[in-house]
Amino acid sequence: MLNRDEDILKAAEDWHKSGHGVALATVVETWGSAPRPVGSNLVINDEGTFLGSVSGGCVEGAVVTEALDVISSGQPKMLEFGVADETAWNVGLSCGGTIRVFVEKVG
Repeated sequence: MLNRDEDILKAAEDWHKSGHGVALATVVETWGSAPRPVGSNLVINDEGTFLGSVSGGCVEGAVVTEALDVISSGQPKMLEFGVADETAWNVGLSCGGTIRVFVEKVG
């Protein structure tokens, strides 16, 4: 399993070199109880395959969906998930904190 930052970034590079659209999601801010620290990464390709984690699994599905949009549009997005956000509860961030995730297209 790829779990080190350099492994995740290497996978992004390999996917990009093989012709896939790729997005990188990075935790840029946390508040309260957050499952992953600032700097944590999730890399996603245009087929929805992903490696890494920005939330320990609780919001990855929503981040992947947004990343697919970023890949197709080329426009980066800042996402926020927290316990006060009904959407966050729907995707499972019930740890009591807030995370901000920046999603950008690679290449």
